[in-house]
Amino acid sequence: MFSEQIIDLLYPETDWQKKPRTYRQNARKAYLAVVKRRRPAGKVLRRGLKQQLQYLRRNLGHIERLLEHWPEGVKLPLPSWLLHRYWVIQHVYAQQWEMYQNKSRRCDNRIVSISQPYVRPIIRGKQDKPVEFGAKLSVSLTGEGLARVDHLRWDAFHEGGDLISQVQAYRRRYGVYPEAVLGDPIYGTRANRRYLKEQGIRFAGKPLGRPRKATEANREELKRLKAQRRAEYLERIPIEGKFGQGKNGYDLNYIRAKRPDTSYAWINSIFLVMNLQILLRIFFALLKKADIAIWLPLLQVAERLMKGYQRVLCTCRVPVGGLTQPDCGILTC
Repeated sequence: MFSEQIIDLLYPETDWQKKPRTYRQNARKAYLAVVKRRRPAGKVLRRGLKQQLQYLRRNLGHIERLLEHWPEGVKLPLPSWLLHRYWVIQHVYAQQWEMYQNKSRRCDNRIVSISQPYVRPIIRGKQDKPVEFGAKLSVSLTGEGLARVDHLRWDAFHEGGDLISQVQAYRRRYGVYPEAVLGDPIYGTRANRRYLKEQGIRFAGKPLGRPRKATEANREELKRLKAQRRAEYLERIPIEGKFGQGKNGYDLNYIRAKRPDTSYAWINSIFLVMNLQILLRIFFALLKKADIAIWLPLLQVAERLMKGYQRVLCTCRVPVGGLTQPDCGILTC
């Protein structure tokens, strides 16, 4: 534990005759007795949690008494990273003790990583991974396939609240509002639909409320709208594939940075590289068209010059009786 490491570094710098007792071996045995169980009961978990909190509280008390040997403002004989860990474990202890007393499993701004205290748990509800940890992205994709990270946060948030800001960002970039928004059903809130309707933007999603009753008069229209929604839903596949491309090809799910700013730069750099791949394909496609536009007039001029010659020295194949046979010599055009 980091608290024990702090005690090991502070004790030699003091005049204490005896090192504070930490019970680190007993704490380790009590921890393993719980985590090695496949499905520990609730009482076992609660008892093990209380034991670890008591060990940690004892260590924090020793550290406070050891720190009294250094007046305020004097540099402590601890590295900066360990001081940061000391600040974090105090917050972790306060959060865990509050949840233990209230018999609760949640608290605001819960810390789940001592080395990365900015990471928050995100409940996803998946069968194999009900809780996930890491950055949560809100990404938009243009018609050319360019992805833009509109929002990157570490706490859980509702993506539907980002739609209005994404539409406004699109208008700032291109000067006009988009014709339609192809979004996940989670973006189809009443507030978002009302905003899009005011701006004259169509939301490509299933309309709210009870479905319209099919009659002979509107049967073809309903069929057309259903096919249109299906086609627009398929157009959302690239944005879902963009995350798969980032994870499989660029290790988007393996960010090893330890700070929020470096993690932010790492993630945005991955999307930058993927966008550069798209721009390179567009560049070479335009370059190929430019080559055709340059060489085609030259070929036409060369063809006219060839027609002006009466005699050409060449090697060719002359059709004879529906077949071809080689013939070399002077041809008269």
